[in-house]
Amino acid sequence: MEVILLDDLEGVGQKGTTVNVKPGFARNYLLPRRLAIPTGTKAANLYQELERQKSAQADKLVAAAKAEAAKVDGLQVNIAAQANEEDTLFGSITNADVADALKAAGHDVERRRIEVPEHIKQLGSYDVAIKYYGGVTATVKVWVVRA
Repeated sequence: MEVILLDDLEGVGQKGTTVNVKPGFARNYLLPRRLAIPTGTKAANLYQELERQKSAQADKLVAAAKAEAAKVDGLQVNIAAQANEEDTLFGSITNADVADALKAAGHDVERRRIEVPEHIKQLGSYDVAIKYYGGVTATVKVWVVRA
């Protein structure tokens, strides 16, 4: 009996693939647990249409993420902080500080998307990554200057 898997099953196949299984296995295990649907049915056609729509939606989201990343990529922002004579900060620069600096520059970025590579505790220049949907990233140069 041919079925389309709705989940990854070890030893059977990956999600979305059409596999040939024994009728008893399909009738007694896969179908009652909604792990698969029979091929050739209206449900299989619906599943394929939904998967096509999901992939189209994901492509739109990736395109929007690339457009948003292109606006921010290569941007330079300054963050003023107090430091001692050895250029060590009194505190540290966090992703929230970077988000505030980007907002002041006219780019609204969620702080959760900003990944500061290490603790910024010195004056200087740092590259900060901003993660978007679908693995799209942008890099912003952050200059930490004396206040």
